[in-house]
Amino acid sequence: MMAAQHLRPRLGVLLSGAGRTLQNLLERIADGRLRATIAGVAADRPEAFGLQRAMEHGLETRLHSEPSSLWSWLLELDVDLVVLGGYLRILPIVPEFEGRVLNIHPSLLPKYGGKGMHGERVHNAVLQAGDRESGCTAHLCNANYDEGRILVQARVPVLPGDTPTTLAQRVFVAECEAYPAAIALRWQELQAQEPATG
Repeated sequence: MMAAQHLRPRLGVLLSGAGRTLQNLLERIADGRLRATIAGVAADRPEAFGLQRAMEHGLETRLHSEPSSLWSWLLELDVDLVVLGGYLRILPIVPEFEGRVLNIHPSLLPKYGGKGMHGERVHNAVLQAGDRESGCTAHLCNANYDEGRILVQARVPVLPGDTPTTLAQRVFVAECEAYPAAIALRWQELQAQEPATG
């Protein structure tokens, strides 16, 4: 698609909520830890505070409910990678973006993934199972929830007395490291696949 044109990936961020993942990416881009640019941010619900965060940073934003118009918009923005940041819908991926859509999930997949497993539900399931560790998984997206190829995993111990809230806080700290690492890794993979020019 477009990888050869850009020295650093142009990201399209999709979200449904507060935009904490978006904020993390913005901070890491600003301080140089993530070599990328955010081309645009879209949400599937008007109350998503992440859209407000994006507008405060002067980013192109879009509220959408129809996937076909979303893909057209991302193509117009010349996006290289689509980054899901708390995006709760299943997204049929068009051929132009196959292998270019990433997600982060707050467990060590394949455990505690699938439809309806997000946020506090995941952390509660980990605690109910008595697991001694949890973590997060950054992965490529396919047609099913949380089933694409794993790019980066980070492990987080479950501590005595943990609640879903305290576990979630530590897992999110791990996500803040793992997701940028996965974006950089996938970009390197795509660039390596590009045919030599000249």
